[in-house]
Amino acid sequence: MQPDLTTYRYLILAEGQFGPLTSKTANSAVRFLPDRVVGVVDSTHAGRTVQDVLGFGGELPVLASLDEGLRLEPTALLIGIAPQGGALPESWRPALTAAISAGLHIVAGLHAYLGDDAELAALAAEHGVRIHDLRRPPEGLPVSHGRARTVDAYSVLTVGTDCNIGKMTAGLRIRDALRARDARVGFAATGQTGILIEGWGIAVDAVVADFIGGAAEQLVLRAAEGNDIVLVEGQGSLVHPGYSGVTLGLLHGSMPDGMILCHQPTRTCPYGAGNPYSWMRLPTVPEMIRICESAIAPLRPAPVIGVSLVTFDMDEAEALDEIARIHELTGLPTTDPVRFGPDALADAILRAAEGKRAAWPRLVDATV
Repeated sequence: MQPDLTTYRYLILAEGQFGPLTSKTANSAVRFLPDRVVGVVDSTHAGRTVQDVLGFGGELPVLASLDEGLRLEPTALLIGIAPQGGALPESWRPALTAAISAGLHIVAGLHAYLGDDAELAALAAEHGVRIHDLRRPPEGLPVSHGRARTVDAYSVLTVGTDCNIGKMTAGLRIRDALRARDARVGFAATGQTGILIEGWGIAVDAVVADFIGGAAEQLVLRAAEGNDIVLVEGQGSLVHPGYSGVTLGLLHGSMPDGMILCHQPTRTCPYGAGNPYSWMRLPTVPEMIRICESAIAPLRPAPVIGVSLVTFDMDEAEALDEIARIHELTGLPTTDPVRFGPDALADAILRAAEGKRAAWPRLVDATV
């Protein structure tokens, strides 16, 4: 698992890429760690606020340079993007070396591990700072043996019609709603941004394929300790041409009791930088429910129990109409958990968890 990240004050580097869809890590840090972000560096939006750029985030400043950000007394520089391919933009190297020289720790979720970069590692050692590569998996991961299905807690995996469609955000919003009701909830972070926010986890897309399921299994077992509900952060999509392998491994390893399906009504083809997937039509919500439930059915029943929508690019009336349409179409609780709150999905999980507790003796008998 990752070292403790919960004490850092972050200056976020998102030069030239700060925006609603281009800086996922930055946006999630702003949304879920607002008290620990001091500002965002992106000269193309300098002088504006984060609220101006993202539509949330309040008066956090967008700054023209690292030097401006250092005046706000951060303790760490967070790489605010997770680009396709996971490489560090070479033009960012001077900012990293300057940050390390100024005594900032570096936190990155790239596939390219900055701690393995000879120049950056030597500079970090010289200045006594740490480079945290959030995606670096632990050693000694096993293959999955299906143990996640045996936990007492009710486990929920967020799945999606596409990647980058709100699976982590939905999970975290539901987590907060459940904890507000005094539910004991564990959040299993499976991606670099979830690890940043939760403080622990395994980035399953950096795990050798045979061990993705084992990593997911370990996460569920740990998250279930002392908790009644486990929320597993989803990754990718079972139908995405680029990322479906990770999604299937996570589904089979986490062995969820139920799923929340995430969907963006206005999206018509899979997400990807440069739009390489425009040739493929995304499934409808009912089609995707069937795909997800069928993929786990040989291992255990795991129904989709709710639908989470992303509606930021729709006006309020359109969004509410779409929520009502999906609810009528599927019969499932449906909401945009950011825009309209996650209560409908939290309610569905609490009902399902209570059903599992009532049936648990019979379930135990069936597995021995």
